[in-house]
Amino acid sequence: MLRDYQLRQREYLLEISKAITAQLDLDTVLRLIIQYAVEMLSGRAGLIALRQDDGSFHVRASYGLPAQLPHLFAPLFADIPYQLERADLARWTLPDLEMKMTLVSAALGLPLRQVVALPLVIRNSLIGMIYIFRTEGVAFSTNDRQVLASFADQAAIAVQNARLYQEVTNEKRRLDAIIANSGDGIMILDHELRVQVFNKALEAMTGVSAKRAIGRPCHEIFDLHNRKEGTSICKSECPLKFKSPQERLYVEGDITHRDGRVITVGIAYSPLFDDDGQLVNVIANVRDITRFREAEEMKSTFISVISHELKTPVSLIKGYAGTLRREDAQWDEQTLRESLAVIEEESDRLNQLIDNLLDASRLQAGALKLELGYVALDKLAAQTVEKFRTQTRQHMLSLDFPPDFPVVWGDSERLRQVLSNLLSNAIKYSPEGGTIRVSGRADEDWVYVAVSDEGIGIPKEEQELIFDRFYRVESSLSRRTQGAGLGLFLVKAVIEAHQGRVWVESAPGQGATFVFALPRR
Repeated sequence: MLRDYQLRQREYLLEISKAITAQLDLDTVLRLIIQYAVEMLSGRAGLIALRQDDGSFHVRASYGLPAQLPHLFAPLFADIPYQLERADLARWTLPDLEMKMTLVSAALGLPLRQVVALPLVIRNSLIGMIYIFRTEGVAFSTNDRQVLASFADQAAIAVQNARLYQEVTNEKRRLDAIIANSGDGIMILDHELRVQVFNKALEAMTGVSAKRAIGRPCHEIFDLHNRKEGTSICKSECPLKFKSPQERLYVEGDITHRDGRVITVGIAYSPLFDDDGQLVNVIANVRDITRFREAEEMKSTFISVISHELKTPVSLIKGYAGTLRREDAQWDEQTLRESLAVIEEESDRLNQLIDNLLDASRLQAGALKLELGYVALDKLAAQTVEKFRTQTRQHMLSLDFPPDFPVVWGDSERLRQVLSNLLSNAIKYSPEGGTIRVSGRADEDWVYVAVSDEGIGIPKEEQELIFDRFYRVESSLSRRTQGAGLGLFLVKAVIEAHQGRVWVESAPGQGATFVFALPRR
């Protein structure tokens, strides 16, 4: 009889060992353990409770008990120490266990008569408790406690394995989320430089989906070349054949998006080696540095354009002033007036350039302020056109506004600056003359003002770019025409500060019409 009992014990423990090996779901394993433990010890009911981070206990598995009433088991979990030495477990008892069982029995309405409890311990730390109850029969024996101790050990192992698995799973999910949603592109290659991971940022940079990229050689996705040697970064015998964990590689180059856009990227490659020193992965962190490159180019353009634009009026002013003050010359009144007019004109141009630069700096710093009030755009346009009529003899300037044109809420000086810049551009880029027309219209929500010319026009591909700082349409005329490429940038900034919008309608050789719209009050 004893031999059969011991055989059944071994069979139950073997089943539990199999369950722990086959299952990583904690609740499933704990339910099997408590079921087998109750059956093995001829019990009526049982439960396993795990200790939470705040020290409280939570019933995670039960057998023969109404688990939907967890608060009724609270007396069982009082006065339980947190630390236990494994050497003391054989003699360990829970204080007042019989009295606590009586309280739980009365609360549940179950005739619980006998109870045995053992702790679940990992590295001397109590992680939970296992309880077995009988409703009749003799008290639990020393052998019963030893059997339950084996179940408790198995339960503790199950808890530890499941928690480690959960930690690894959670860590992987966190890492996957970080990689997938990183603002920088992340690509992970295997030791043969095939793509294993390809995140969302890289999909956006390249136009290549992760599904299409994964499994393909690196050079088919990023065919960058070492600028010094001209060799492909990702092909055989390339610099990515790292020899030690300390090696790093940083390269910059251009990639072509599937829609044709060229994007400049900087890629930092780092190797990952296993414990045997074998290369397992190469991790590539890809950053879009197009804007940094553009900023560098813009800086160079700024220095070049501004130095030229400042030098021209200064040279003219200095030249005419130096000529006029020569002591060996006697200038007639007409020559004096013409020379002083040039000095005044160039001084105005220099002052306008400085004002534009200051305004551009204020815009970049977010310090452009508007002095708001009601503005009659038709009257403002008439005043501005009248001023420009004295500046050109080749162009005919006309106004076309309907009667009772609505007023807008805005900054009159800033809007005057917008009209001045648009008229100045219209004159500048229609060198053969023609009509320049300033017109207005309105609907229920918006007030529109348009400045049209009959000049050289603007290619379609450049119409979005002309509102960028320092950008000028590439043509022989623009190379001969003075300007820093700030006028339209300021026009757009002022209109957008008024909650409006601005655009251009044009075709090469057919003139251009700049339109801005402001909200109607």
